[in-house]
Amino acid sequence: MITKDSRNLAGIDYCQGEVILIDKEINKTSFNAIYKIRKTINIQKIGHAGTLDPKATGLLIICTGKKTKDIEKFQSLEKTYTGTITLGKVTPSMDSETEVLEEKDYSGITPAQIDEVRKSFTGHILQIPPMFSAIKFKGKSLYKYARKGVDIARQAREVLVSDFIIHKIDLPEIHFEIKCSKGTYIRVIAHDFGSKLGCGGYLSSLRRTSIGEYPVSCALSIEEFIERYSVPEEA
Repeated sequence: MITKDSRNLAGIDYCQGEVILIDKEINKTSFNAIYKIRKTINIQKIGHAGTLDPKATGLLIICTGKKTKDIEKFQSLEKTYTGTITLGKVTPSMDSETEVLEEKDYSGITPAQIDEVRKSFTGHILQIPPMFSAIKFKGKSLYKYARKGVDIARQAREVLVSDFIIHKIDLPEIHFEIKCSKGTYIRVIAHDFGSKLGCGGYLSSLRRTSIGEYPVSCALSIEEFIERYSVPEEA
């Protein structure tokens, strides 16, 4: 496995199969990370175990060669996120990728109300996938319809939120940590959280800190991976 502790990446057989832990930066897509690694190591068989939205940062598990058969295993692992919900504003994408659509007063919201709503988002919950997502409809990603103003009916899905901690309340911001199952949309939780409080809300920041037992603290940035891969093998 390629982690921050990996000293020299040159000479590794990526076709045989490697698992690479990458810390994705903000405003980059998961595909961008795949593209840069593919170009650096000159390999075709490569994939990641769980997309991160462009505005999110944090852990991507990338598999190459024969290790791509393990992608589904990694995808099924519980994931941990930290982030910020900003109350009083609503965006079409439910995060900061799109402009604010609506603003409401949040001044009367109390910590007790916030905690009560938090409790409603723990355990098995139903959520409707967002229009701004890569879910396919008639062979086309939903976000492509969303950008044209077309709304497609979506079915609610059950997900599991095993832990939801509020670390700090500094209105309009709520700083949180969530542990959840595969397929959970944190920005949907942020949007629905604001809706339940009656003032609206959106996901203003998000970082994936772990996937199963794999922490982002062990991950390399794309730049670190490229730099270390180019180092010649030691004699």
